[in-house]
Amino acid sequence: MLASISDNTMKQYSVTYKLWWQFCIENNLNTYEAPLSAVIAFLVDLFNKGASYGTINSHRSALSLLLGNNVGSDERIKRLLKGIYRQKPPRPKYSTTWDPKVVLDYVSEWYPNSSLNLTKITKKFTILLALCTSHRVQTFSLIRTSNITRSPTGIKITISDLIKTSAPNKEQPVLFLPYFVDKPSICPAKTLDDYLNVTEGLRPEGIDSLLITHHKPRKKASSQTISRWIKQTLAESGVDVTIFSAHSTRHASSSAAASAGVCIDTIRKTAGWSASSTTFARFYNRPVTDGEGAFARSVFASV
Repeated sequence: MLASISDNTMKQYSVTYKLWWQFCIENNLNTYEAPLSAVIAFLVDLFNKGASYGTINSHRSALSLLLGNNVGSDERIKRLLKGIYRQKPPRPKYSTTWDPKVVLDYVSEWYPNSSLNLTKITKKFTILLALCTSHRVQTFSLIRTSNITRSPTGIKITISDLIKTSAPNKEQPVLFLPYFVDKPSICPAKTLDDYLNVTEGLRPEGIDSLLITHHKPRKKASSQTISRWIKQTLAESGVDVTIFSAHSTRHASSSAAASAGVCIDTIRKTAGWSASSTTFARFYNRPVTDGEGAFARSVFASV
């Protein structure tokens, strides 16, 4: 059963279990056999302490694993969550997003790529990768050099490792980085080629990961490290990182693509949402402040 849960989910659930353990001790309850009335009291207590609907729903999922599926299917629990949703509905993190042109204009000055040090070309490639694919940093951390293939129009990257949205009978993502012959300073495919040339003699033996740390000892770059690179580049470009995180590249690029007229199916497929997903419409499609490869070309078109 534990193998069915990702490491990140287990870390998230561990927060619930610590709180639940303390709640059970304080109320003299059996941690593994507490009645549903105790679960309701626990969730209400969290709500009264300021927990959001999403946080409480996450706690409910964690307790379902511990106590059984009846925690999630019970009508009283469903009614409680509906009431919490009505009183404190989840809201999008951003009401607007930043214009990718601001960042692309900035990194276009980092050219030619051959003149850049390892730190700078790493940051440049990472931000271009984020903007032209609209994927999560977790996906970028799992890119393998052995899964990179080239064509006359661009570079395809197959993600073979399981990601957050992986599921049985669901295709793994394939990232596409087009060649922009007329815009070499921000061409994601060319920057990838140049990044590989720079790191060719620096890669630790036996490590197939594309992104590696630029400080010794060099190793596979983690999701946290990649997020830091993106956030640093955003800050240097003038994006307010007190508001926008590294994850906001998904909001910015997908919203820019939508504004440029790219069809919703292309946006969903590129960013890794299912054909029936409403996530983009509900949480990502935001007004842009200050104004095969179709997605990336639309995002990079204004530069």
